[in-house]
Amino acid sequence: MELLTLSLFCLALLACLISGVSILFALAAGLVLFLLFGRRKGFSWSELFSIARTGVFSARNILITFILIGMLTALWRAAGTIPYIVVSASALIRPSIFLLMAFLLNCLVSTLTGTAFGTGATMGVICAAMGSALGISPIFTGGAILSGVFFGDRCSPVSTSALLVSELTGTNIFDNIRRMTRSALFPALLSCAVYLVLGLMTPAGGELLQLDAVFGNEFRLHPACLLPAAVIVVLSVFRVNVKKTMLASILTAIPVCVLLQGIPAAEIPRLLVYGFKAKDPSLSSMVNGGGITSMLRVFGIVCISSSYSGLFRETGLLDGTKQLIGRIARRTTPFAAMVITSMPAGMIACNQTLSIMLTNQLCGDLKKSDSDFALDLADSVVVTAALIPWSIASGVPLSAAGAPQTAIFFACYLYLLPLWRLLNSFREKHRSASA
Repeated sequence: MELLTLSLFCLALLACLISGVSILFALAAGLVLFLLFGRRKGFSWSELFSIARTGVFSARNILITFILIGMLTALWRAAGTIPYIVVSASALIRPSIFLLMAFLLNCLVSTLTGTAFGTGATMGVICAAMGSALGISPIFTGGAILSGVFFGDRCSPVSTSALLVSELTGTNIFDNIRRMTRSALFPALLSCAVYLVLGLMTPAGGELLQLDAVFGNEFRLHPACLLPAAVIVVLSVFRVNVKKTMLASILTAIPVCVLLQGIPAAEIPRLLVYGFKAKDPSLSSMVNGGGITSMLRVFGIVCISSSYSGLFRETGLLDGTKQLIGRIARRTTPFAAMVITSMPAGMIACNQTLSIMLTNQLCGDLKKSDSDFALDLADSVVVTAALIPWSIASGVPLSAAGAPQTAIFFACYLYLLPLWRLLNSFREKHRSASA
């Protein structure tokens, strides 16, 4: 019965992937399947609905945070914060080290904005256009962009994935970021070396884009545009609560929108809900977006997926799968088992959010401590989700950059990080066995 239920759920996810229908329909079908399984196990409907509601209620903090992120990203676009960061950062690009700079600049923007998709649609698009002008292969450029956008997506205080990991594990996001930064140092430096060598081996020619003119007609590019981002950076350094930090940035961005960019104050509520839309159609792919409505899809994924956790625990639906994962962990290492689990989870889920939640539910019995478990999630499923060719985690940034799916092979950071952690986990196991 367990195998049949899980197989039907996987088929629903696969059907949505093939047909292009929203994955929310498959998640809703999964909820029905898991409720029916619980009923078959002898639970009453009222008990099952109560268990599901408890799971959703447990995710309330992350859901509130998603709303704040939607509002924040809309205002950062409207205030000129993201355009100013992109223009300022792109001025650092030099043809001889283009691939290295593309990686580093996407790392920077994704860390400041906390979004892989948003970074791919702004700095990623800019780097892709510059790479094309310089005659750099889009496979190389796409790989550098994909690596960079997920660097910050993994460890930014305003990243949905970092916040989701923090909420799922009950850990402090700033402690997580400190540990994530330390574990990512060597893979990031090695990625830099790869892109430097690859760039030096690839002759570049042509002229770079002048972005001041591109964005100047839509925005007033003034250093004051950076104030909302500066608030995030300063308050994060002082470890202020994430929701309070984002709220402070939102309140800072509103006067910048009104006084600097000339947006009528009456337009701000609409902006917060529906996001920013540029007047210049040529900029729409780079700056349009944000708003509460932009978070509805991920909001729905987390709501429905959160209802699963209690149902899985109470009905024992995943007990057999968890036992298999436990055996793999004993024969290898807990982190190796998590990496192995994250790959099929990513293949089935086709997006980062659900992949994280599935891996968390399947590998929950492996945790030594909450903080270690949070780091393991960040170093496995958060980045491996983007290595699945048919997942939107890689598909959206690469499509925005006009790069082929084969660019995944050159997204060095995405596989160097889990490989580095795998090596360390086996080294620690060997050291413990020898002690």
